[in-house]
Amino acid sequence: MRHQRAGKKLGRDSAHRKALYANLTGSLIEHGRIKTTVTKAKAVKPIAEQMITLGRRGDLHARRQATAFLRSRDVVHHLFSEIAPRFKDRPGGYTRIVKIGPRAGDAAEMAYLELVDGEVQARPARAAAAPAAEAAAAPVDTAEEPAAVEEPVDETAEAPEGEPEVVSEPVAEAEPAGDEPVEPEAAGEEAAGDEPAESDPTA
Repeated sequence: MRHQRAGKKLGRDSAHRKALYANLTGSLIEHGRIKTTVTKAKAVKPIAEQMITLGRRGDLHARRQATAFLRSRDVVHHLFSEIAPRFKDRPGGYTRIVKIGPRAGDAAEMAYLELVDGEVQARPARAAAAPAAEAAAAPVDTAEEPAAVEEPVDETAEAPEGEPEVVSEPVAEAEPAGDEPVEPEAAGEEAAGDEPAESDPTA
């Protein structure tokens, strides 16, 4: 039984496997990204993050532990002077695996194992984020306001102080130019001032 023998064998003995992990971890620290199989990337990822944690500690004992595993003083110097300061405020999660599809020769699943760049932004507190979330969820009324309707002017209203009162007078209808109109005389009536002629019976 393989009690306490966790990890992948990768078709190698222990010495070969340890050298493989050291080389892949050193290449990741030196170049920032390596291309390998998904199985190897998953096996190297925790080791690389452990080396970065040693670099964040920065003391002499951590430097000697990293040198014993990586077997290269140049890589250890790069780790402690350049890589570790980039992750001083990041609590873990220094690397990521990006799958890129099968390999052309044997269809093995390939992936990039790379260092995570950028600083971590702290999540806002729930109490502070709640009002902002409610404001964002509130519906926004985009309908246009109706145009203002002009009210009719009340002529009977009193004029404000300081302004003359305007009184509107009815406009008389204009009569046609020329002579005054002549009223027609009623039929059967004689002209005014003419007396009726009396008939002389002796004539």
